[in-house]
Amino acid sequence: MYEKIKKTADFIRTKISLQPETGIILGTGLGGLATKITDHQTLEYADIPGFPVSTVKGHEGRLIFGKLNSTNVIAMQGRFHYYEGYNMEQITFPVRVMKELGIKRLFVSNASGGLNPTYEIGTLMVISDHINLLPNPLIGPNDDRLGVRFPDMSHAYDPDLIDLAFEVARQHSIELAKGVYVGTTGPTFETPAEYKYFRLTGGDAIGMSTVPEVIVARHAGLPVFGISIVTDIGVEGKIVEVSHEDVQREGAKAEVKMTAIIAGMLDKLN
Repeated sequence: MYEKIKKTADFIRTKISLQPETGIILGTGLGGLATKITDHQTLEYADIPGFPVSTVKGHEGRLIFGKLNSTNVIAMQGRFHYYEGYNMEQITFPVRVMKELGIKRLFVSNASGGLNPTYEIGTLMVISDHINLLPNPLIGPNDDRLGVRFPDMSHAYDPDLIDLAFEVARQHSIELAKGVYVGTTGPTFETPAEYKYFRLTGGDAIGMSTVPEVIVARHAGLPVFGISIVTDIGVEGKIVEVSHEDVQREGAKAEVKMTAIIAGMLDKLN
């Protein structure tokens, strides 16, 4: 896999003119942050050797290189999911490539179902930890050039980046929650009994992505910041029928606040 990663990264270097410092993965309905990236260059996933192609509405399927305020970034406008039929190596391959391109940190975002009874649609939840119910992407032979065999996950989400997010939120008068994200396979939304079960296990929000990418980022030694927009509610008495279009719509509504948080954090880091 190492040779495949290098080949893809070398190809991308021939197409771009900047050195990215931060990688950003944009989830369902959250691709609009990419419109804030200036001096941008774009590569379609279909044109990049080794890249899968997004098949889900709300995931445009392109890499965007440029500046978010004063920071050089590479943004994935669309990610890959286990429920699309991709294996874990394919899902997490872009993280490996971004690391090879020289990013120093990874920001991940997603749309999620709220399990915490204090959450409402539109709540922004900074991810403090996760519960993984997907296949672990590190199963199989380990390549020491990519990371250690048994990576520590006690700080899967960087505490300093979490503190910085709340500092930026206070300056912008944006309310943030902090909680545990549960990663499941999908593609079905959860049953009421499942929502109740996942809440009892310690989850505050639930979704179908993010965790594999975070595991691989930590394996690669990258600090991670994660933020989730609650787009539907999985709390007993508040559960209603939900569609993918509902998720996209609610994600787009809260995206302006998420963009302000991420841009503000990058300004301070820069």
